Amino acid sequence: MPQFTLVTGALVIAVGTLVLASPLCSSDEVGLWEALFTVTSAITVTGLSIIDISRDLTAFGQVTLAGLIITGGLGLMAITTFLQGFVQGRSGLRHRLDKGRALDDFGVGGIGPTFNSILITGFCVMGLGTLVLYGFGFTDIANPLERFWASLFHCISAYNNAGFGLWGDNLVRYRDNPVVNGVIATMIVVGGIGWRVINDIWSNRASFQQRRGFNRRRFSLNSLKLRGLSLHSRLVLRSTLLLVGIGALGLLFTEQFASGGVIEDLQWWQRLQVTLFQSISARTAGFNTVPLSIQTFSDAGLLLLIVLMFIGASPGGTGGGIKTTTFAVLMGATRSTLEGRDEVIIQRRQIPDTIVLRAVGVTLASALFVILMTLLLGLGPTASGEPTRTSFSFLEKLFTCMSAFGTVGLDLGVTAQLNRWGQLVLMVGMFVGRLGILLLLSAIYGSRPPSRVGYPREELFI
Repeated sequence: MPQFTLVTGALVIAVGTLVLASPLCSSDEVGLWEALFTVTSAITVTGLSIIDISRDLTAFGQVTLAGLIITGGLGLMAITTFLQGFVQGRSGLRHRLDKGRALDDFGVGGIGPTFNSILITGFCVMGLGTLVLYGFGFTDIANPLERFWASLFHCISAYNNAGFGLWGDNLVRYRDNPVVNGVIATMIVVGGIGWRVINDIWSNRASFQQRRGFNRRRFSLNSLKLRGLSLHSRLVLRSTLLLVGIGALGLLFTEQFASGGVIEDLQWWQRLQVTLFQSISARTAGFNTVPLSIQTFSDAGLLLLIVLMFIGASPGGTGGGIKTTTFAVLMGATRSTLEGRDEVIIQRRQIPDTIVLRAVGVTLASALFVILMTLLLGLGPTASGEPTRTSFSFLEKLFTCMSAFGTVGLDLGVTAQLNRWGQLVLMVGMFVGRLGILLLLSAIYGSRPPSRVGYPREELFI
């Protein structure tokens, strides 16, 4: 199964590269290498780019790019599992149910209906966002067709947490537009929390109305417990709100004292809007409404963005990172250790040891992989030699590698200036980050039956 997923992903990237490099999709400046990097970034819903989307791609090329983003965002892994169901037509029911839980655990009700629900939900959300952006967001675009395409493309990119924009400055020109900021941020959050959480909220909508009644007098912090939802949904929602809030306040604090920073000359509401948007976008989306570089952001602010990119979105969502639930389990394990408990308790529920070990494994393997990427990016000169800069700082390299592995797409102006070795490192990081580090290790080592051999216990000093 993991090998099948890797091969399928590679084949989709190969076919997409040939299509995007054709004269029908791009100009002469886009060769096979540029097309390969762009398609890899689109399939992995990253958003890093070494070409100008509006200038180097034709209308058909932009449509093709949007289709690749949908393919990667709404489930390259789900599509792979779905197609494998036809290949293995003689699989038993239990085997099919296990396949339904294989990748991001979309559900056990059958891959077909679940996949259809994912598509329907995604297209409905993106369609609604497109209408709002068309009517109230991109009102400065006079041509109705261009406005519609800009609205649709950016909703596709935002919901799938891709970060691709039609303009060279991304969304900087709409920094003060609350509609554009609000719609894009909403698309990012809804796509990032995953279909499972959305379906859970929708299934419990009647119980929410009956219990709460939206009575303002009875509203309190207890009403935010969301008892009707599963533990997974509650952890995802709470972790998302917590990370967005901490990220926004953290950026507001770090950039407030940065000399010559991007928010220094802004009014208070503009500062709040910018930091809130960048906090949301940093968790695997890759949009920016202010110039992003080592000159415009402080080192503390960039480090905070790196942490947010590492945590990422939620399981079953369109983003990357180690996932919010992994972060929640690690925090729960830390708390249980400090309290002297032998088990991990989160919201009065005991978390199985296998889940805790998996969270530790994902986090450690991901951190080591990003460190390896940064080391490889630091081997010799990595700049292309064409720009004025010939080298990059360690923080720029770490930020770019984390952006690639977390499938974020935020760029400090480094990606386009890298030579092909550096861009190859980023492509491998994007591919591994999208499929998941555990899936890669499983594909390399294969599945092994559980050992029946027991070993004696011995204490260690930690």
